[in-house]
Amino acid sequence: MNSKNIFKYVFITVVIILAGLALADALGYFNQKSYTAVSHGSHSHYVPHDRDPDVPINKFPQTEPAKGQKISPTGQIVPAGQ
Repeated sequence: MNSKNIFKYVFITVVIILAGLALADALGYFNQKSYTAVSHGSHSHYVPHDRDPDVPINKFPQTEPAKGQKISPTGQIVPAGQ
């Protein structure tokens, strides 16, 4: 195998790895928080991963929950123990 072929296979391997990392990031694999910021016009709503699908996005808070709090599936900010 000559150096041109080796370079080609190394390049393809690097591109596949970077594409896999980008896909994992887009799917939220690296998200450590229990909620996601959803852009809604000029602002964002913070929506939990276990949200109630019957509750519209605009019912969720526009501010992140403080430490010791979480967002309920219906959009209320509640203590983390609940």
